[in-house]
Amino acid sequence: MKHTPKIFISFLLFSCFTALLTAQEFGLQLYSLRNQFNNNIEETLKTIANWGINTIEGGDTYGIDEAEFRALLTKYELNPISIGVDYEELRDNPKEVVEKALRYGARFVMCAWIPHDGNRFDIQNTKAAVEVFNKAGALLKRAGITLAYHAHGYEFRPHEYGTLFDYMAKHAENFSLEMDVFWITHGGANPLALLEKYPDFVVMLHLKDMEKGVVGNNTGSENVETNVVLGQGQIDIEGVVRKAYQQGVRYMFIEDESSRVENQVPKSLAYLKSISSN
Repeated sequence: MKHTPKIFISFLLFSCFTALLTAQEFGLQLYSLRNQFNNNIEETLKTIANWGINTIEGGDTYGIDEAEFRALLTKYELNPISIGVDYEELRDNPKEVVEKALRYGARFVMCAWIPHDGNRFDIQNTKAAVEVFNKAGALLKRAGITLAYHAHGYEFRPHEYGTLFDYMAKHAENFSLEMDVFWITHGGANPLALLEKYPDFVVMLHLKDMEKGVVGNNTGSENVETNVVLGQGQIDIEGVVRKAYQQGVRYMFIEDESSRVENQVPKSLAYLKSISSN
């Protein structure tokens, strides 16, 4: 029996990895175009489709009937893989959250903020949120939907021998993480290190780059104009994307909250697509 040359094996591995990168459809978090939606909903959805984006994360209808909004998504072939809901919805009416996700045909529901008093976020807030997420996540799980919490940076405050985030991750029974690389970095953590530490916890990404020179904090707040084209800021976007692929993270949403969003998103998308060819 002849042995397969090592160089051929390496080529096969590289080809498989490249194919995996190519197969990924980078999506868009619709909040990026919140101002544009307030002016013209259909034209904004048409713009997204014209960018060549099909996978989206949404949840808001920007003032129109939900059925009408979903019809527009269908018209422009935009697939809402994930929808966002408020913490209060998960806490007070998780059954309605399940029903809403099913109406959209979403595979994920994400929550982007845990309410807290000013800059005060502590273990009591964390434990309460874990309880809410586990309870609502169990209902969603039975419907085939994954609940994902979107950390905002304030969760990386010290707690015991780690952080409040570590407590959340270790007690997450029915929810996962949508990792926003901007806020993870801003809060003092490292996205790559987090992927290494919790490889099975991260199910989606928000890809958002941070202007060089910006110093983060644990408030979960920053000037939106510090959002720059992916690959031009201080975050190792390429490293994160490659690592996420290796760990099977399929859905990665561009999020750009700046006033330059319409100019920057196509450039960010082109950068992401170039990763598979370099």
